[in-house]
Amino acid sequence: MNSSRPLPRYVVFGEALTDMIRQDDGTWHAHPGGSCWNVARVGARLGVQTAYAGAVSMDAFGDEIAAAGAQAGLDERFLQRVDAAPFLAMVTSRHPPRYVFLGENSADLHFQPGQLPEGWLDAADVIHLGSLSLARQPLARRLVEQAVLAQRAGKRIAFDPNFRDAMRDPAYRPTFQQIASIASCIKVSDEDLEGLFPGLSPRDALAELRALAPQAEILLTRGADGLCLISGERVLDAPACRVDVADTVGCGDAAMAGWVSGMLLHPDMPAPRQLARIAAVAAVAAMHAGPYAPTAQEVDAMLG
Repeated sequence: MNSSRPLPRYVVFGEALTDMIRQDDGTWHAHPGGSCWNVARVGARLGVQTAYAGAVSMDAFGDEIAAAGAQAGLDERFLQRVDAAPFLAMVTSRHPPRYVFLGENSADLHFQPGQLPEGWLDAADVIHLGSLSLARQPLARRLVEQAVLAQRAGKRIAFDPNFRDAMRDPAYRPTFQQIASIASCIKVSDEDLEGLFPGLSPRDALAELRALAPQAEILLTRGADGLCLISGERVLDAPACRVDVADTVGCGDAAMAGWVSGMLLHPDMPAPRQLARIAAVAAVAAMHAGPYAPTAQEVDAMLG
């Protein structure tokens, strides 16, 4: 572990877990994953100084997550290892992904922000939060505290709700509203909108989200139907890249990291080109089984 390494610009808080993915022949393949960890790994592979700030178990599952994160270039000083059970996601369907989560008192819930490297907040430009971590206590309270501190320090807050069944609990709603209200960029899928705003049309759900977060840019992902970037009154659309899809596990995470990495690495890139780049990152991820993290070279090749 290199303590002289510069502290990261992009810090991703939330869960890491192991995806147990059911194959067509009935067998199961294990992949390190978790939405927030996926986002962090993609950010690092795309060339941003990135950290995943979370806790994983001290067994073989945690070892695999730690090794894959280090291989991707994540800052290892932010990963905590705790003596607790692993967090598992049983992926019972890949098209579209369907999950059953196993994580009672699992390692992710034991993350301690007070153990992060000194000076990390001063160095960071973007703080990411989202997914299951904000629906799992006591972790959610700790992460909300970090988000509020970061926002007060002038940092950009990136939020991907990544709707799951646990978020139907009414206790999640205040957390969702609080993070949305301080976020500068929010990614949602059409499925997220349906889950977060049940009973509303996609248009009305998007209007509700914009009312909650009037200051935020919103990236709407629609799978094969492409992407939409909303910034104030400006709306930009981009088609999805046409590729042979292995599965869509982790594609939304790749899009999120593609968006933030573009902000940090290519701040002067025109918005239409940024949106096309996000689509390319998601497409490269879709070409591989499991939560694949594209490289900058693969994305450049996809863009042609």
